[in-house]
Amino acid sequence: MVRRPSPPTASLPPGAGAASRRWWGHWPAVVGLVAAGIQVAGGVEPAAVSITLAVAASCYLAAAALDRPWAAWAGIPAGSAVVVAGEVSGLPWWAGLSAYALILLLIGVVRDHTARPLAEQCLALLVYGGAAVVAILVSPRGGLALAGSALACHALWDLRHLRRGDVVPRSLAEFCIVLDIPLGAAAIALACTGAAAPTA
Repeated sequence: MVRRPSPPTASLPPGAGAASRRWWGHWPAVVGLVAAGIQVAGGVEPAAVSITLAVAASCYLAAAALDRPWAAWAGIPAGSAVVVAGEVSGLPWWAGLSAYALILLLIGVVRDHTARPLAEQCLALLVYGGAAVVAILVSPRGGLALAGSALACHALWDLRHLRRGDVVPRSLAEFCIVLDIPLGAAAIALACTGAAAPTA
């Protein structure tokens, strides 16, 4: 019996598999960049940037309070839901997030987790959350500049946790870095050009 030659099979170019794995390994950065792009395309205004900043800080507090790194990822939809629920109830977004943060703090104290991470995240939330609230109280241009600067600075907090690999997953820290820097830079640029939207 004469064997027929098998049809040629398609082969990937050398290194294609490794490149694909490297790309997939940075999926948090891709998601963060897409999220930043969506926000910029939808319009950059003080309230939106401030909410992003406050929710990001609350994610870190959630992970520290529950002593579960994955809680940081869960904190994104949780914090967003708190903002929406507060606004539906007629409360300002910062009031709902403040109550949410207080609950997380009480949970952390009751569960008797390591004091230092919890204290660090509480302090960070006070700083970044405070900046977020001030940003919606001042002029639209000044608020946008403040919120954008604070969000860009939050990327340094993300970088610290990315390098140390503590409190939150490295994937969350990487996601936040790539979200914070472009969105913060866009806010600062719009504030500098005088194109700030009215504060909501």
